[in-house]
Formats: sequence, structure tokens, C-alpha cells
Amino acid sequence: MPTHLVIDGYNLIRRSPSLSVLDKKELQKGREELIRRLAVYKQARPFPITVVFDGWNQPDLWGSRTFQQGIRVVFSRTGQKADDVIIQMAREMREKAMVVTSDREVQAAAERHHATVIPSEAFEQRMEMACHMGQKGIQTEDTGETTKMRGTRKKGPAKRLPKSLRKAQRRIKRL
Repeated sequence: MPTHLVIDGYNLIRRSPSLSVLDKKELQKGREELIRRLAVYKQARPFPITVVFDGWNQPDLWGSRTFQQGIRVVFSRTGQKADDVIIQMAREMREKAMVVTSDREVQAAAERHHATVIPSEAFEQRMEMACHMGQKGIQTEDTGETTKMRGTRKKGPAKRLPKSLRKAQRRIKRL
């Protein structure tokens, strides 16, 4: 089942130390740099990506949907917040959606619809690592091999996460 990344654009920009500097200078520059970084990430990890921005404060962008550098860019309509658009996408895509946000309300709503959630800070680290490894030509895919550790033996009952959390962790590992 292909994973579709749904990104809370301004949340990611404002949580990122480097992107927030550009955002403070000019809002458009922060958006453009985020899209550029996502395009580089998409080359390393070919997931479909949608980034959602609030359009309520920019009348010329209300409800617009475009593709920029292979990234789907969505602006919310008048009277609608980007959070509402993200939650609606999570409701429609369910398990296929991986929502990138640090907004607790959006995280809770996405999880109620069985979407996987990853905080903005954690995604930014993975994005930077994948981009760096892709530029260096390092293989980023898991080989599936496991290494056996010597002298380790489990003691006591297994501490296994619930199936839904294990599934979410496997999906996040693929980022």
C-alpha cells in the first residue's frame, strides 16, 4: 500500500530552524524553500507528497491546487483552515496517509482516522538525512538483513507494542 505524505506546510516551516528564518523575512521564500527541499526528498524517496498551506489570509491563493516540482501544493479556501483540509485528507486516505504535523489536534484527528502521524521535527530530520544520503549516492533502502547479537538473551515477558503501533513504526521507518 503506497504511503502518501500530507504535510502541514506552515507548521513544518515554523518548527524548522532554517526555514523559519526565511519565513520571517518573507512568507513566500519559506514556502518556496520547503517545496524545493521536498522535491529533493522526493527524488530520494518517491512517495506522493501533498503540502497544505493556510490560504485564508491570501485571497489570491484561496483554494488553489498546483503541482510545483512534483509536489502537490494546496491552499485552503476562504473560511477554511489548513488543519481542516489535512484532517479531511486523512479521513479519505485512512491508512495510506502519513500526516506530518506537530499540531496536537490535527495529530489526534488523523490518528482517529487511522492515518500515521509523524511530528514535523522528526520528519525534517528524516528529510535532511534522506536528501544528504541521496546526494552522496548512499543506498537508503533497507536490505532486510538482520544481524544476530552475541550473548544477548531475552529475560522475562516480551514487551511487544500493539499491532497498530508496530505497523505505524514500520511505515515511518520507510521514510
